[in-house]
Amino acid sequence: MKTYSAKQTEVQKKWYLIDAEGLVLGRMAAIIVDRLRGKHKPMYTPHVDCGDNIIVVNAEKVRLTGRKLEKKIYYRHTGYPGGIKQRTAGEVLEGDHPERAIMMAVQRMLPKESPLARKQLGHLKVYPGAEHPHEAQNPEVLDVAAMNSKNNRAA
Repeated sequence: MKTYSAKQTEVQKKWYLIDAEGLVLGRMAAIIVDRLRGKHKPMYTPHVDCGDNIIVVNAEKVRLTGRKLEKKIYYRHTGYPGGIKQRTAGEVLEGDHPERAIMMAVQRMLPKESPLARKQLGHLKVYPGAEHPHEAQNPEVLDVAAMNSKNNRAA
């Protein structure tokens, strides 16, 4: 019996729409990563981009459990000596770009430092509000809240 290995020409990509309102950030990011990598498909091949395109709307309304809004810290470095900067998750979500919290969560769950991971991250589109410019692709709605009762958090 031979092992099946998908080729890039055989992959059919779909578009999915996820409404992040009230969803727990980490649980939603894990589902997004599975869809981006294509692990939900029977033809999954680790070295081929088998994943789908994901559109996330209402990124500013995503939830965190526990005290992560105050305790979770995102670090970055300017490149200069002593140039480490930090922001809490609450500051990121209340700032100008709340979609970056979702982008960072998904990016850190993808394989590290690979061209394939960068390509797969490019298939993720995140928008802070309810509007998105991808209506022409006819995205299929993916109800993440209905997959597990823990995915949805009432505030």
